[in-house]
Amino acid sequence: MPTWGNLGFQDSASPLMEQLTFFHDHAMIVLILITTFVGYMMASLFFNSLTNRFLLENQTIEIIWTILPAVILIFIALPSLRLLYLLDEVNSPSVTLKTIGHQWYWSYEYSDFLQVEFDSYMIPTTDLPESGFRLLEVDNRTVLPMNTQIRVLITAADVIHSWTVPALGVKADAVPGRLNQVSFMINRPGLFYGQCSEICGANHSFMPIVLESVPTNSFLNWISSMAD
Repeated sequence: MPTWGNLGFQDSASPLMEQLTFFHDHAMIVLILITTFVGYMMASLFFNSLTNRFLLENQTIEIIWTILPAVILIFIALPSLRLLYLLDEVNSPSVTLKTIGHQWYWSYEYSDFLQVEFDSYMIPTTDLPESGFRLLEVDNRTVLPMNTQIRVLITAADVIHSWTVPALGVKADAVPGRLNQVSFMINRPGLFYGQCSEICGANHSFMPIVLESVPTNSFLNWISSMAD
């Protein structure tokens, strides 16, 4: 999760988030180079009293500054399109999790395992343990196996919500009467926090998401105890 003074993304916990981070760095390098070059050219114009007569009404340089930005846009667009299709890909998921947004909590269903379902409410600050994170802890964490392809089906029961876990690079609207789908694989154990990212009413800020990534055997033990 983010900490004080953290200006970048959270540490990635899935291959998709790694790719998103790489694309962000790629785009930022291009933008910094362009900004530096344009800034240098503007500074040289401001502080230079001379005029280059070959620079005025010059067809060659106009062709260059038309073609060069087009090439730069292609260098940004191609990785972006590749990543866009990667984010939409669902590769034979082993576990399907159904997520339903309510005002103002989330409910989850593991329909692969004898219809295990539960609600997940935020723990109030007054009941928060000393080691807990304010406005982020829930009473029932969503347990998922690591190194497993997971599909999440997302909808809502009342208004539009948004199920978001930044460390996994996952964000999808929960729309009443519609199923949205995301897919990811968690590549390390831990707790991953998220929040509703669509303003959905008075308690919009009080419906956090907590995913607990565990080894497969621990997940099977947990799901067995829930089914009992």
